[in-house]
Amino acid sequence: MRIAVVGAGGVGGYFGAKLARAGESVVMLARGPHLDAIRRDGVRVRSAVEGEFVAKVDAVASFDGQPPADMVLFCVKSFDTRAAAAMVAPILGPSTGVVSLQNGVDNEETLEEILGAGRALGGAAYVFASMAAPGVIAHTFGGRLAFGEMDGRVSERASALRDALVRAGVPTDLTADIKRVLWEKYLLISAQAGMTSLTRCPAGVLRATPECWAMYRRIVEELAALARAVGVTLTGDVVESVMRQAAAVAPEAYSSLHFDLTHGKPLELEALHGHAVRLGERHRVPTPMVFAVYAALKPHAAGSRG
Repeated sequence: MRIAVVGAGGVGGYFGAKLARAGESVVMLARGPHLDAIRRDGVRVRSAVEGEFVAKVDAVASFDGQPPADMVLFCVKSFDTRAAAAMVAPILGPSTGVVSLQNGVDNEETLEEILGAGRALGGAAYVFASMAAPGVIAHTFGGRLAFGEMDGRVSERASALRDALVRAGVPTDLTADIKRVLWEKYLLISAQAGMTSLTRCPAGVLRATPECWAMYRRIVEELAALARAVGVTLTGDVVESVMRQAAAVAPEAYSSLHFDLTHGKPLELEALHGHAVRLGERHRVPTPMVFAVYAALKPHAAGSRG
């Protein structure tokens, strides 16, 4: 397959490198020193799980003049969705799909608004990886993907991507219910991201502090109620299921939101907690714990630029 990666940071760099190492044709959109390093040396992945490897990929500053891609892995931060989506147009063929591997539950709507109906697929990346240096991706844990067409069909393009990912050693679930998958992840990451950022403490400390663990659960409960209010079908025990997942998170784990907060970077606050607050107001679902996280982190939303 010809696979384009938009957002060659932790998530895009990791999965793109694994696909390229397995023999797929991968082109990454990058910029600055990161682009220069990838062009010169390839993508170097330093994984706490798999060891270290280097994968050679095409790296470009623009997709102008590039041949059409079979699929696009769209991995930018949610606040860059509109700008990055506009850069994808040159590589769209008649059936090219764009798989959002972003935090939040409304990125696919934005992609379809910009790129056209039927382009977007939903996706969830269960991985913690970050850019350690130009051309270098640090992979800490995880590495699973779930994705699917928004209308639930199992398409030829989605099946081909699943097969490529499996050949690359990526545990992959091609699901017919991606909206449910996105919301289940949203419940977990919104609580984990919000609480680690609000307290500046890792998962183990949150679990050991009854008040923090109770707030964590209330965030999950509020979001589960909100999902049902907007028509997403979740299992009856989804809160308990998410809390079991949270209990299994490594005690030293924080979140990407905490990483961005402590490094002065812009936050995906609007895609996570802001979106939920606005949905709650629209559907009259109380979200007091989510609002508390949103209000407390709002002054830091723009990062050091704020």
